[in-house]
Amino acid sequence: MKIQILDINGKKIKEMQTKLFEEPVREDIISKVIEAQKKQQPYAPYYLAGMQGPYGTMRHKRHSWKSDRGRGISRIPRKIFWRRGTNFSMEGARIPFARGGRRAHPPKIEHFLRKKKINKKELKKALLSALTYITSIKELKKKYSSLKDKKIENKLPIIVEDKILSLKTKEFYNSLKIILGELFLVAVQKREIRAGKGKMRGRKYKKNAGALLVIGNKENKKIQGIEISKAKELNVRDLADGGARLIIFSENAIKELEKIIEKNKK
Repeated sequence: MKIQILDINGKKIKEMQTKLFEEPVREDIISKVIEAQKKQQPYAPYYLAGMQGPYGTMRHKRHSWKSDRGRGISRIPRKIFWRRGTNFSMEGARIPFARGGRRAHPPKIEHFLRKKKINKKELKKALLSALTYITSIKELKKKYSSLKDKKIENKLPIIVEDKILSLKTKEFYNSLKIILGELFLVAVQKREIRAGKGKMRGRKYKKNAGALLVIGNKENKKIQGIEISKAKELNVRDLADGGARLIIFSENAIKELEKIIEKNKK
């Protein structure tokens, strides 16, 4: 497949031959790998929760003093409130259905630390398939609803010369406006205050996906509003989580990705 390289003014300067965007799209494999790559914040109650009350020794010996055996009451762990001689006032404790007791089957940390395994060939196929997937304007419009009625004239994928990485922020954005055209509407991440109670729960702000700039392994760039990833760190979730994402590649990033794919063939 021939792809065109654009300069900082959006004009084609040369063409490049690559096999990165020729793989047939397999949405089933893409979704499988995305599910496996998801990260979830581990959570669990304290392992002694509900078992730290002033219970003393819970006895289970039959017909023993200080126990519930032979008293005509259900045999569950109990704590003693008061006693008069050999008479006790006891109440169920510790067990899940008792007030203040532990949870029956709480979430466990080990569950969140387990990783789903994906075969190497399947992972490679998913990555190549996702690279083809992001070249579809139809799929791009599905992810970015604001582009639904827009006429997109850009040819995907978008590859720009490495010179763009040396531009200052203002020049970079001006260059991006020319290169992307209508797509610039969704390229820059916008942050807004969330509606509802989420504001009080540590997630006050929310932001849109925006574009992803993929650069070479030895290249560096930091710019506000554009997410940046190096070629070696690129994964299926970056490309196709929730639909085809708008991706901009540097010329060097394409060369690096080709090397990674060739290396994985062996």
